[in-house]
Amino acid sequence: MGGFFGAASEHDCVTDVFFGTDYHSHLGTRRGGMTAFSAERGFQRSIHSIENSPFRTKFENDAASMQGKLCIGCISDTDPQPILMRSKLGLYAVCSVGIIRNAQQLVQELLSSGCASFEAMSSGSINSGDLIGALISQKDSFTEGIRYAQERIEGTMDLIVLTEEGILCARDKDGRLPIIIGKRDDGYCCSLESFAFQKLGYYTHKELGPGEIVRLTARGCETLSPANGQLHICSFLWTYYGYPNAVYEGVTVETMRTRNGEIMAENDIQAGRLPDVDYVCGVPDSGTPHAIGYANRSGIPFARPFIKYTPTWPRSFMPTNQSMRNQVAKMKLIPVHELIEGKRLLFVDDSIVRGTQMRETVEFLYENGAKEVHMRSACPPIMYGCKYLNFSRSTSEMELIARQVIDAFEGAEGVEHLEEYSNSETERGRRLRDEICRRLKLTSLEFQSLPGTIKAIGKPSCGLCTYCWNGKE
Repeated sequence: MGGFFGAASEHDCVTDVFFGTDYHSHLGTRRGGMTAFSAERGFQRSIHSIENSPFRTKFENDAASMQGKLCIGCISDTDPQPILMRSKLGLYAVCSVGIIRNAQQLVQELLSSGCASFEAMSSGSINSGDLIGALISQKDSFTEGIRYAQERIEGTMDLIVLTEEGILCARDKDGRLPIIIGKRDDGYCCSLESFAFQKLGYYTHKELGPGEIVRLTARGCETLSPANGQLHICSFLWTYYGYPNAVYEGVTVETMRTRNGEIMAENDIQAGRLPDVDYVCGVPDSGTPHAIGYANRSGIPFARPFIKYTPTWPRSFMPTNQSMRNQVAKMKLIPVHELIEGKRLLFVDDSIVRGTQMRETVEFLYENGAKEVHMRSACPPIMYGCKYLNFSRSTSEMELIARQVIDAFEGAEGVEHLEEYSNSETERGRRLRDEICRRLKLTSLEFQSLPGTIKAIGKPSCGLCTYCWNGKE
């Protein structure tokens, strides 16, 4: 996915942006970038690959050498960013988070209408910042240009633009990703993660609404264009993506996850599905608070039968190669034998996507003497590959284990019954769970329901994006 951080201050703010951007490292692992502006030195930019080394170590020297009272930084899972642009609007830096699904169409339109060229990356694709900059330049002001880009882009686009006068922040028109504005005595900052600026002395000033555009300077946060869209924030920010102490739309990630686990346990109790196990456990890290909630409500002790070894592989997204990620996931899990051998265990994971890593985890537990392994997924079965944030990294929906099973049962006709398959109370729903259970060698399996997930978030369903579960935008 990715994230960004920016600051406008009466004092040099490069160090703030260095630390604020680093706090987004859980959201991406491919590239990092920083751009600062000062009247004396102009724009200074640095971009590094962070696939084999974290943002902090790659940018320590850059942060020490850059100067500026205006600065932005980003973590990107896609393009090198921030990109520097020169247009009729002047020289500026831009970076974004999201997906432009109609990028090819927009590039062809711009080339046909007189745009001279785009810099192509080695893959042949166009840097999203370059495309966004070209769209902005179609209009006579940044505000008009950003509005135009928001209208034309299909997908998701959270955006920050660094100019000589300040930082423009624009939230995605559907609000699928957040932008939070922080404030302290000497200036303002912007961030995707609210906790990223707390240690820097900022407090939350406001959260931008869908499509809202503001300009940050050391002296203020000026609204250039008010919120004008319907909120559809990504539900997976709470279930999986977000860091535990992040707050989106007033809802803290950690408390949502704990509440979610309590609801799952309550569902199992009411349905007579609560298994007789020795411990409730979480698949670290994001599954752990879901499991704590489940343990609290069920009365079954919580335990950690394996520990994630993080000093050398601190982020679950690293590396980008799928087979290597699976191997790293396996190497990170160190067993606590006395909590596994001869024990009946119930694990809670944030989600089940392909099932590959879960299958290996289950095998790992049996190899270490587990008697039974039960699983609870903290969200409904994933039926659609995400087309807004690339959550599942799936190139085809047939990579999703739920869709594989449904296709094996009914072929193409199964797509007509996805809602039934999601529901554990239907015959199709039980068949799906039983087959995934068999494939993953589990003793029992259940998924959180969509109403349960929405209840745990505590926001109206009309304001949430649940596309990956039910195909509704």
